[in-house]
Amino acid sequence: MIIYKDIITNDEIISDSYDLKEVDGVAYEADCAMIVVGAVEVDIGANASAEEAEEGVEDQAVKVNNIVHSFRLQSTSFDKKAYLTYLKGYMKSIKAKLQEQGKSEEEIKDFEAKASGFAKKIIANFKDYEFYTGESMNPDGMVVLLNYREDGVTPYVTVWKHGLTEMKV
Repeated sequence: MIIYKDIITNDEIISDSYDLKEVDGVAYEADCAMIVVGAVEVDIGANASAEEAEEGVEDQAVKVNNIVHSFRLQSTSFDKKAYLTYLKGYMKSIKAKLQEQGKSEEEIKDFEAKASGFAKKIIANFKDYEFYTGESMNPDGMVVLLNYREDGVTPYVTVWKHGLTEMKV
């Protein structure tokens, strides 16, 4: 299994156990599912009396997004102007990381062109997104985008491909 970590904050963002689809050469998308966590049913093998049956413990089951829950992503919010400011700084950081990794000028230009095009798609549908940061909540790190497919039911996350580093487990 490969866990993808944020190249800036080292937060775990996603893993290859989810079906990652590359989009426009610059991002990955992965479908999510809503799961129930926290519900524990304990059967001690005894029959409850009529009085005890009414005193049941409240079930603490909560429905959560599996990727958000698994990688401990933290909800955050942006208005369009703040997101554009963040994205400009984030792209500069990614470009610097690509240069540190010895990527060619051609590869970096390709990244910048594709990232710019993809960012325009995000901004065009800005109101549809929810935003999440990594567990450290570092404002300089990647912001994971959450949206819903055309069916309006299936959630999916979008992450920046070049903002990830692989950790084999």
